[in-house]
Amino acid sequence: MRTLVRLSVTPVKALRLSHPREADLTAGGIPTDRRFYLIDDAGALFDASDLGSLLRIVPDYDPSTERLRCTFPDGSVVEGTVDGLGATVTTDFFGRPVEGRLVTDGFSEAFSSALGRSVRLVRVQRDGDGQDVHPLTIVSSASVRAIGTHGDRPDLDARRFRIQLEIDGCDPYEEDSWDGDLVRVGEATIRVRGQIPRCIVTTLGPDTGDKDFSTLNLIARTRPRIEGRRGLPFGMYAEVVEPGRVRVGDPVEPVSARPTEATSVAGR
Repeated sequence: MRTLVRLSVTPVKALRLSHPREADLTAGGIPTDRRFYLIDDAGALFDASDLGSLLRIVPDYDPSTERLRCTFPDGSVVEGTVDGLGATVTTDFFGRPVEGRLVTDGFSEAFSSALGRSVRLVRVQRDGDGQDVHPLTIVSSASVRAIGTHGDRPDLDARRFRIQLEIDGCDPYEEDSWDGDLVRVGEATIRVRGQIPRCIVTTLGPDTGDKDFSTLNLIARTRPRIEGRRGLPFGMYAEVVEPGRVRVGDPVEPVSARPTEATSVAGR
């Protein structure tokens, strides 16, 4: 039986993931997931591809009080409200413009100090816009084990792929065959929307940010590239068709199929 075995979210894009036992799936994906992101002085998106040490920063966000707490690798903690918003900025998310507003309550200074370079914290104008392409991503535990086994790491940690919904009980890469399908997950229904082409972030340890696994080389050796593109596929995009609550342990089952054009832009 296919089941949901892990949820992975982060309030600040590219920072350490957390794993709630349940979440709502809405048209914008999982509310508060990647609600915030970082930009550099030029206004470009800044993430773990630029600096793997972002993965060592642990965020904790309470949307009911609008308080964000970030624990940095040296043990220092910065905490405060994130509802003080300044100028509007537009950020290029892999060819898609995303509008947000600068957070004005000291977090940009804390991140800049910790990272040793100037960055600014931005809040998206609309939930879901902080995702790279579609609101959701899915992967099977079997696919993670398969790629790990090729690299002599059968216990490879799925968190390095930074995918929101991890599903057990599948054959390796079974989720690829769901492209265009409606899939029931707990109380929600999603539609699978194409393969995710992967980037260097997948080679980084999810806790350390250090390069520790030849993920991209192994994908290139064992998986066909995304048709018509040069992307290396691992995991699938999805969108929410019927909102609902999902919980770890919920059944996951394809319920219908409809061909759809795959959308492929590197995901984090």
